[in-house]
Amino acid sequence: MIASYGIHGQGRKSLDVFNDMLRAKVKPNHVTFTCILSSCSHSGLLEQGKKCFESMAKDFGISPQLNNYACMVDLLSRSGQLSEAEELIQNMPVEADASIWGSLLGACRIYGNLDLAERIADRIFELDPFHAGYHVLLSNIYAAKSRWKEVERVRRMMVRRGTNKVQGLSLIEFNNVVHKFGVRDRSHPQSNKIYDLLDELVGPMKRLGYVPLIDFVLHDIEEEAKEEALLYHSEKLAIAFGLINTPPGTPIRVTKNLRICGDCHNAIKIISRIVNRIIIVRDMYRFHHFEDGHCSCGDYW
Repeated sequence: MIASYGIHGQGRKSLDVFNDMLRAKVKPNHVTFTCILSSCSHSGLLEQGKKCFESMAKDFGISPQLNNYACMVDLLSRSGQLSEAEELIQNMPVEADASIWGSLLGACRIYGNLDLAERIADRIFELDPFHAGYHVLLSNIYAAKSRWKEVERVRRMMVRRGTNKVQGLSLIEFNNVVHKFGVRDRSHPQSNKIYDLLDELVGPMKRLGYVPLIDFVLHDIEEEAKEEALLYHSEKLAIAFGLINTPPGTPIRVTKNLRICGDCHNAIKIISRIVNRIIIVRDMYRFHHFEDGHCSCGDYW
C-alpha cells in the first residue's frame, strides 16, 4: 500500500499508512523504508523523507542499505538539493553505483547545472560506460544549453561504445488491440486524423497558457520546427488516438516506456482541461493522473 500510493503521487497517504503500521506495533524493515522514502521522493516531501531516513538507525536500529540511500539521493536531487545529494553520496558507507549517480545527473537536467552534470557523468561512465540512458541524459543537458558540439561529441561516444538509444514508445489499448506510437510516427492507419486533431488543439492549448518547451528538442533546428517536433511526441499521438476512438468522458490510459518529457507533461495537463477527460499516463517511473489541467504528481516527478 505504501509503494502503491507512492507511484500514484499520494505520498501523504503513504505516510498515513506507514504511521498506522507503527501504531499497530508492526516493525518496519529495509523494504518498508525503501517504499516510504520512494513515496516521499515522488511527492516532494523532503522534510518528511529526511525524518524517515534518520529514524531508521535512531529509532529502529536499522542501518540504511544501498536502496535506502538511493531513495534519499533521489529525494534530495528532485528537491533541488544537489550539493546535499552529492555530499550524501560521497559520505555513504557503501560505494554508490551508477544508478545513484544517475539520479543526481537527472536532477542536473531539471535544474540546469551543467558543471555538476559533467563531473557526475565522468564518474558514471567509469562505473557503467555502455548504458545508453546516461549518454542520452548528458546529451539532453548539453542540448538544453545549446551546446551542439558537445551533443555531437556524446553521440560519437555512443557510436564508439556501441550503445543504442532506446526508442520512446507509447501504447494505448482499444477494443483489445494495443496500438503503438513512436515520435512523429505516421505508420498508424489513422495518422491523418491523429495529426489533424493535434494541430487543432494547438490554438486552444496556447490560449490556456501552453508554451512549448523547446529545450526538450535535441536538434539544432529553427524554433518553429522545434515546436512542431514537440507536438508529435509519442504520448501525444497515443492520446489523440484515444480521443478519436473513445466516447466523450471516457478516461484515456497510455503507457510509455521512458520518462514523460516536461513539454508533454505540460501539454497533457492542458489537453485534459480542453477535452474534459481524465488522462492517465504510466511512464517508466510512476503514474500521472491528469484531470482539469492538473496532474496528480503536482508537477513533481
